[in-house]
Amino acid sequence: MTYQIQTYNQIAEAGLSLLQGPFALNTAEQPDAILLRSHSLHGQQLPQSVQAIARAGAGTNNIPLETCSQNGVVVFNAPGANANAVKELVLSCLIASARNLFQAIHWTNSLAGTKDVAGQVEANKKAFIGHEISGKKLGVIGLGNIGSVVANDALALDMDVIAYDPFVSVDVAWTISRNVQRVHHLDELLSSCDYITIHVPLSEKTTGIIDAKAFCAMKKGIQFINFARGELVDEQALAEALADGTVGKYITDFPNNHVFGLKNVVAIPHLGASTSESEENCAVMAARQLKIFLETGNIRNSVNLPNVSLPLTSPGRLTIMHQNVPNMVGQFSGLLADRKFNIADMLNRSRSDWAYTLIDIDNKLSSEQKDDILARLHSIQGVVRARHLTNA
Repeated sequence: MTYQIQTYNQIAEAGLSLLQGPFALNTAEQPDAILLRSHSLHGQQLPQSVQAIARAGAGTNNIPLETCSQNGVVVFNAPGANANAVKELVLSCLIASARNLFQAIHWTNSLAGTKDVAGQVEANKKAFIGHEISGKKLGVIGLGNIGSVVANDALALDMDVIAYDPFVSVDVAWTISRNVQRVHHLDELLSSCDYITIHVPLSEKTTGIIDAKAFCAMKKGIQFINFARGELVDEQALAEALADGTVGKYITDFPNNHVFGLKNVVAIPHLGASTSESEENCAVMAARQLKIFLETGNIRNSVNLPNVSLPLTSPGRLTIMHQNVPNMVGQFSGLLADRKFNIADMLNRSRSDWAYTLIDIDNKLSSEQKDDILARLHSIQGVVRARHLTNA
């Protein structure tokens, strides 16, 4: 069997090289899966053949998640693959901001063509005296793959680190230094820190999370860094906070026409994850997840389904994506029992409104038996996608 993969954007060769053998790239109008970076699928009609979409990056706001779930499409991302790249740029901007490097370099460049540049530099450099970050307080909002490494490395730079994340995962929590002080209320962080960096995903709940109330809680002259998403910040409230000096500097990786007109804004052209190493890491992770899913049905790092992993050792496997409602597994096992198929192993996991079930069977199915089982599984109300895989 050949799996057809449609790619968008320029995917690093390190990732594409994993999709060899039973995989073909960009050769069919009805692909089994899509591998992309920033290309937007909103408003684009997806072929019914698509079973999975992998984003070679962390954010998935360019993918219609609800539509994908309703159509039985598993959506993957690459969490943590670009964490080091973003972390390094955040810390670079933190130091540059503290030392007034952005303004100083801009002023120095304005001297081009003038006389006695060295004299002017010596006479005016005191205007750009900055601060050292050692001993200052950094607030980290969001302790995911990026926020956690920013917090740990800021400690290594002798900063005091305060973090807020009520939903930090157990896996990430184990990686965070015990010297990172965690607070349970965002206002505790906002009111005590000299610098703040935000690292939370964009959602309905987090859109505009840094609003007028949040700015009012901040220390005067706060330096605020946003390498997560521009929409996390209420830009009207930001404009007022910059105007009255509450925010001394706003560094964003998401420039737009509104922030260009604001004083003390440093706009970076979305370079957070733009390193060759990051692009390779993301491509490799995304491609590997697609490969594993298509060949075994196992799921890792999906944003709309739970992680599900079961070694494929039986002759055949059924993978079923369905609504998370009662008696689904009972219907699946009953259907197989009626046809005298023995279940060798089974795993069911759920995530919010959706669930995913793997069923390994001892029997080798004929083409007719396979078609019959899949048709009957699809006839069960709540099932949106079922596949049959063989153990090659």
